[in-house]
Amino acid sequence: MTSLWRAARGGRAKTRAISTIDDYAAALQESLGYGGWSALGITQTQPGQAAEKAPGDLPGYAQLFATNPVIWACMVARQMVFSAPRFVWQRMNNGAPSQMFGSQELRILEQPWMGGTTQDLLSRDIQDADLAGNAYWTRVGDELVRMRPDWVYIVLERREHRQGHLGWRKLGYVYQEPGEEPVPLLADEVAHFAPIPDPLATYRGMSWLTPVIREAQNDNLMAKHKRKFFENAATPNMVVRLAREVSPEAFAKFKAKMEANHQGVENAYRTLYLGGGADVTVVGKDFKEIDFSAVQGAGETRIAAAAGVPPVIVGLSEGLKAATYSNYGQARRRFADGTIHPLWQNAAGSFGQLVTPPGGNTSGVVRLWYDARDVPFLREDARDAADIQGVQSRTIRTLVDAGYTPESVMLAVTASDWSLLVHTGLFSVQLQPAGSPAAQNRVRALVAELDTALRSAELESALRSIEGGA
Repeated sequence: MTSLWRAARGGRAKTRAISTIDDYAAALQESLGYGGWSALGITQTQPGQAAEKAPGDLPGYAQLFATNPVIWACMVARQMVFSAPRFVWQRMNNGAPSQMFGSQELRILEQPWMGGTTQDLLSRDIQDADLAGNAYWTRVGDELVRMRPDWVYIVLERREHRQGHLGWRKLGYVYQEPGEEPVPLLADEVAHFAPIPDPLATYRGMSWLTPVIREAQNDNLMAKHKRKFFENAATPNMVVRLAREVSPEAFAKFKAKMEANHQGVENAYRTLYLGGGADVTVVGKDFKEIDFSAVQGAGETRIAAAAGVPPVIVGLSEGLKAATYSNYGQARRRFADGTIHPLWQNAAGSFGQLVTPPGGNTSGVVRLWYDARDVPFLREDARDAADIQGVQSRTIRTLVDAGYTPESVMLAVTASDWSLLVHTGLFSVQLQPAGSPAAQNRVRALVAELDTALRSAELESALRSIEGGA
């Protein structure tokens, strides 16, 4: 802990002023090491130790989230689904996932702070990971505390090898609010959620927004273009040419009068009257000529692709052109299987650092996991659910008929773990040796069943004869 404190005392670099998206993009590239030389993305603090600072500027990314509708829609779609499951314990049976169950130890994840819920916890978790590439949590008593990502350092030390230094080992974390003393934390005291690793760092994550900064900038510029188009009378640009004999004073008066009468949305579509010697030429292009929707739609699709969200899920125009809501189910499965489930697995492993399995289990027999069975987004339609239940019911009947106990069959089928099956020791007559008591009993039972069936058939035949004679 002392070495963590010394590393934290190294201080922080002065924050760079950022006023435009271009400044922000340049600062981000520099901080990531993509804009010039970087020593493996590591910021030195003292000899033998280093710290990985969260890249970029969190307020800048938060501004993109708040002002860009495409980024907002993609992040909210990820957040709504990601925050839906429950945390559970899952048994590992011979290395294979098995039963899921709950316990009192999970209460801190169900109520992480006063009035907080698992959904609140996961919403903040994915939001920090989306904006900063990293989410950090620590436990203080019976409460989980979020640490703002851009105020956290990952403290490293060189790993010694017989041939010299070999990479970096995580020593811990340092949290420091502006103007406050740094707070050092050991590595096992922090849940670090970083679903996309930064290729130029050892432990740090990278936001999916990083590669689409320019696309976001272009989208904002196109939104500004639309606004300016309507502000300027909703018409293409025009050039008004006057005769060369017109004096500068007369030209200035003409310009002021024309702008007063024809510029702005309120003056749109008014008839333009020009005096002698004035000539109007239309320049530039309107939305149709530049195929504005296609240009903007391509940028939206690239942003959605970086977020791992199919465009049809968030209702983007390009997605609805390529796929209607009739194949929404296919897009939903791709989103769930390719984006959400890996994020859930990573989050469960990260928060597992802060909770103790039942009985203090440290042998890996029980792990923290997630239960997505009640997530509405992942529910199949009624026909698929009925088909699955039909297959399971036939499997249960077959296993029970084969001699397995009904209780073990139910556990094995619901957990997809056949090793849970327990046999009763009773087999069908086909598997019994000839003359064995079990086989004889089975034969007697079959004979009794057959006799009952024959008597029923004879009675039915007699009744038919009586009815025919009558």
